[in-house]
Amino acid sequence: MGNFSLQGRTNRSSGDFFEKWISHSNNTYWDLGIACIEKTPEPMRPIKALNRNKGQFLAVYSKQAQPDFKGTLCDGHCILFDAKYTSKDRIQQSVVTEKQIETFNRYEEMEALCFVVVCIQYEHFYRVPWKDWKNMKALFGHKHMTLEELEKYRVPYKNGMICYLEGVEIEEQDS
Repeated sequence: MGNFSLQGRTNRSSGDFFEKWISHSNNTYWDLGIACIEKTPEPMRPIKALNRNKGQFLAVYSKQAQPDFKGTLCDGHCILFDAKYTSKDRIQQSVVTEKQIETFNRYEEMEALCFVVVCIQYEHFYRVPWKDWKNMKALFGHKHMTLEELEKYRVPYKNGMICYLEGVEIEEQDS
């Protein structure tokens, strides 16, 4: 097995771990009454039953994935974001797929809160607004962001939680 295959498997595993970390943060936001945010299921089509009694089957992805997470803030605003992990010292704009771009743009038109949550090397966390992500070339002169360029988007990590909603304005509901 070549290095490319091993690196791809390592990156997928790291990305899965990062998504689980975000899911933990989502559960905390729910417990605090701040937001209800859930993982968007991957669109799949079963092609063969393996064990019907256990609900096991072989499946293929039926279309490109949408952004990873969708939900609602306590003030009623819709939220949509994708989680991107890299072991490198920069994040490439191209890690967001065409389908995700299309979905982000549609939600943005309806004034949803849209962003990309970035994790670099398991120690740096950022919330990049969609409008900045899609205008990376104009803002930074290239289609990636370095650690230095990401710094203004940093979000804290506290007590096992990626605080990706910290600093987001949430309007109080009238009771």
